[in-house]
Amino acid sequence: MQINSPVFKEGDKIPHLYTCEGQDISPPLTWKEVPASTQSLALICYDPDAPHSWTHWVIFNLPPNSQGLAENVPQTKRLMNGALQGLNDFHGMGYGGPCPPGGGTHRYYFILYALD
Repeated sequence: MQINSPVFKEGDKIPHLYTCEGQDISPPLTWKEVPASTQSLALICYDPDAPHSWTHWVIFNLPPNSQGLAENVPQTKRLMNGALQGLNDFHGMGYGGPCPPGGGTHRYYFILYALD
């Protein structure tokens, strides 16, 4: 599978709008090449550079035929497409943008899982 964002490329900084210093909204994401046997998709965004690997987003039960997420996914437990969101390490529902302590540079991984 391939996951991308139209607002930043792999290795780029996540734009200010999608961080705690901006509007802290989720970035748009697209994906393709989902295996045919997929029953649902799950997405996790995390920061491995935080002292204890910080989870920024957990979303699961995404329909297998979905091709991405629009910008600014509502911070609710259940989405219109049936997907569910979990608590992030900020103790909030849905996406919590990058907010490294002291303004340092961290890496952020968006990982998409195809579940059977």
